[in-house]
Amino acid sequence: MSEIIELSRLRSLPERGNPKGSAILRRLPEGIEERTYTLFSVKPLSPIIGAEISGVDLSQPISPELHAELNRALLEWKVIFFRDQRISSEQQKAFARLWGELETHPFLPQGDTDEIVRFTKGVNPIRFGNWHTDVTWRLNPALGAILRLVEVPPAGGNTIWADMGAAYDNLPDEIKERIDGLTAIHDFTHSFGRNLPPDELAARQAEFPAAEHPVVRTHPETGRKTLFVNSSFTTRIVGLDLEESEQLLQYLFRQVLIPEYQVRFQWEANSIAFWDNRATQHYAVSDYYPHRRIAERVAIVGDRTY
Repeated sequence: MSEIIELSRLRSLPERGNPKGSAILRRLPEGIEERTYTLFSVKPLSPIIGAEISGVDLSQPISPELHAELNRALLEWKVIFFRDQRISSEQQKAFARLWGELETHPFLPQGDTDEIVRFTKGVNPIRFGNWHTDVTWRLNPALGAILRLVEVPPAGGNTIWADMGAAYDNLPDEIKERIDGLTAIHDFTHSFGRNLPPDELAARQAEFPAAEHPVVRTHPETGRKTLFVNSSFTTRIVGLDLEESEQLLQYLFRQVLIPEYQVRFQWEANSIAFWDNRATQHYAVSDYYPHRRIAERVAIVGDRTY
């Protein structure tokens, strides 16, 4: 009897493709009213996610009032962009510290200091990118990250972000009921760990054991529910057999691919993106070889998920 029940649950997944019927595309959490910004201008790049901020010079001190309004823009747009910001790595870190302690990454190449991750890509053929939310294999995934482009290829090298609140909103009711209260395991092993020698992998796994997070996360500042699984780090759903877990995860992973939930940013030198890691996934498009793309990133320590 249990086998029949499990098979029926697998077959109950919706058909492939985008959600049927009308989409619910809300930029703001339910019950939050639209407010104007007074200290800078905002140019939306899509209706629900992503906006360019102008009228702010990140090389200058940020007042508490400006910080508060920038934080509101981050929460409301999920990723905000700045152009023509000629700042140093130290200034980039100082800006990020307004949101909290800076994170160090144990697997990515460092820049001038431990808190800076420096990506230099394109000198060798590039692997395809992958959709992910940063460091969900940590017990406390990053609050957000700030990426600055130092060198930009003549074409390509865009980054795409997806609004995981919109992804959750548009799940069928039966799927929402099914995943409510479930948790999933997040592990770096199949991504950053795959090229490590066995002894180093074992040491890293001891240092960073797999983390368990809700499949549906509640944003700590907005209260909005967001789909919190990603194909790079989420390995299984707790309490389900492996086949059912994989079937359900593959369905949930596909939600990030829906264009209505996305914004795509075309980089220029000295452009900056600041994304809310609690509300988004992103994908760095690897289409610019043999040209180089150099970027520096700082990430902000986050809190425990719930």
